[in-house]
Amino acid sequence: AESHRQLWVPVGFAHGFCVLSDVAEVLYKVTSVYNPETEKGFRWDDPTVGVEWPVEAPLLSERDQNAPTFEACQSSFVRS
Repeated sequence: AESHRQLWVPVGFAHGFCVLSDVAEVLYKVTSVYNPETEKGFRWDDPTVGVEWPVEAPLLSERDQNAPTFEACQSSFVRS
């Protein structure tokens, strides 16, 4: 809160975060109105991606608990 730092994530770029403190505020600035039909996500612990998270048993939303693999997520994109 003191530094007022921000991180820009380009449209279509995968992103996630892990809170290690007891309290955190996460605010998003977006480029359009939220549309759940355009939202994609994949498993936080997918070995294909290989993120080394600093926790072994995170508290996850239902959506994240049920997220598909990275491969399944990729195959769901419409290609032209």
